[in-house]
Amino acid sequence: MKSKSALALTFLALNAFPLASAQGPDSRRSTSAKFLYKTTLVQAAPGRLLDLIDIYKQQAAQIEAATGDAPPLWMRHSQGDHWDLLLLYPVERYAEYYRPDRIAKREKFSQAWAERMNRDVAWSEDVFAYGPSLEMVKAAFATAGFFHVEMFVALAEKREQLIQQREMENAYSKSLKLTENLIFTRDQGAAWDAFTIGCYRNLKHYAESGDIPRQDAETAARAAGFESASAIGPYLRTLISSHHDTLAVAIP
Repeated sequence: MKSKSALALTFLALNAFPLASAQGPDSRRSTSAKFLYKTTLVQAAPGRLLDLIDIYKQQAAQIEAATGDAPPLWMRHSQGDHWDLLLLYPVERYAEYYRPDRIAKREKFSQAWAERMNRDVAWSEDVFAYGPSLEMVKAAFATAGFFHVEMFVALAEKREQLIQQREMENAYSKSLKLTENLIFTRDQGAAWDAFTIGCYRNLKHYAESGDIPRQDAETAARAAGFESASAIGPYLRTLISSHHDTLAVAIP
């Protein structure tokens, strides 16, 4: 058994150097990430996608009054990964989201939809992630009809470098007057360490990067910290164990 003096020293040490898990999300996310979101990926049961979209539209019209939760920003898969819908629910802070009265209202609301959801959903997963301000995200979604979503699982001890790489790529895009990605960093939930959403007017807007002169791309890449424009992708792949791309469209 430890002596009282040893226990006291242990207590002081723990308070002087808190465990990483106790430091809170600020120590684990990008400096550009300020707002908490719950991201839900959903795959519809066969033949049920339109029914599922109708459910979420009805929920969106009711959710704030029924639970206090804001309705989600969302998109529909076009090609790429296997999910059908991505829903981005604004949370802001855990303390408010998990208030006992909010939990009770949310459970009651979910139960009212349970039968239809069980019929129409084949698979789903959630990840809580920190991202840009809600105002920035809403503004990006407001004019977007087309999205490019990238999801990453980092290699061990490479998570911070992965987030830095995404920010470097945004700096590259900014210097070329291309669309910058919204960067989200995982706090808890599904396996993704980070995901990014590029919001575009349409497919033509998304493809604009193909018109950038090579010398301009090289200059922008080096200014952003990359060895060259052609090194951007290979460097990313030194940081990740898996990477899924999805093209998606806005839902009217």
